Amino acid sequence: MNAANDPLLSVRNLTVHFKRRRSSPFATPAVVHAVDGVSFQVQRGATLAIVGESGSGKTTTALSIMRLAPITSGSVTLDGSELTALEGAELRRMRRHLQIVFQDPYSSLNPRVRAGAAVRAPLDLMGIGTPAEREERVAELFRSVGLRPEQRYLFPHQFSGGQRQRINIARALATKPALVICDEPVSALDVAVRAQTLNLLQKLQQDMGLTYLFISHDMAVVEHMCDEIAVMYLGQIVEKASRQAFFDHPLHPYSWALMSAVPTLGHVRKRSTGRVRLQGDPPNPIDPPPACRFAPRCPFAEERCRTEIPPLRPIGLTGRQVACHLVDESGNTPHPRLYG
Repeated sequence: MNAANDPLLSVRNLTVHFKRRRSSPFATPAVVHAVDGVSFQVQRGATLAIVGESGSGKTTTALSIMRLAPITSGSVTLDGSELTALEGAELRRMRRHLQIVFQDPYSSLNPRVRAGAAVRAPLDLMGIGTPAEREERVAELFRSVGLRPEQRYLFPHQFSGGQRQRINIARALATKPALVICDEPVSALDVAVRAQTLNLLQKLQQDMGLTYLFISHDMAVVEHMCDEIAVMYLGQIVEKASRQAFFDHPLHPYSWALMSAVPTLGHVRKRSTGRVRLQGDPPNPIDPPPACRFAPRCPFAEERCRTEIPPLRPIGLTGRQVACHLVDESGNTPHPRLYG
């Protein structure tokens, strides 16, 4: 196991490619570049948010870390243990240390299984504790997520959407995992219920010392939840920064476009002077641009952006990183007029 100051999760050059079905027996199968060389770390007890628009590769990254999507190449290490090569019983044993909360609180639960049995299922599958200890653990988890222990005998249709997501959170915490991946955990909930669920996740993190990998496209949610942020575009990370640094002044033009879309009720929009509307759709992940993948939509793109791959490089001494030719070593951007 790693020392206390080492990252809990370390992802290095993660690549996930999917081959599409051939159009004919003699055709070369097309390859979808879902995730291309992604690297990041998550410190113990912290929350790293991965953000980006739909199709950027956020969820595929999360599923591959869980070993629910096939990894083409790269390394995923949890608390010093390499996950990439694990199979069978070894992988099942390791899964008690990382769990996931899915986006949809409705389809995530079997409608024919009582809520308590759903929460107890990971304990049963992994043989954790005696039957009596498992029942006590389930009752404890229901209390922890704000539900009454007697509600564990109800079926999913007898709960609201927010309550169902609390059941999913309780199920994810059943095995006392070190890492919890939250894949858009509040996007299907009403606005008022979202705030309650986010506050619950933060309280559980403080009480249990949890580490979160938080997947989202909602920048207001990310600002509320995360310690660090990684921005993905078309399968690659284009910027990494602390929450304060990112929301004070995003560097990558794509990050700037994401930030400009935050509603005016959020204080973040007060730092910018206008909405940025990107032209066109994201490129095809089967045939991504050869250099900067954002260049076809970037209003500042130059010739080298279309011919040279921008590395994800450090900016200053703060640990911040950006993959853009147009951001200099001091963090000066091509869009300074948008910030006051």
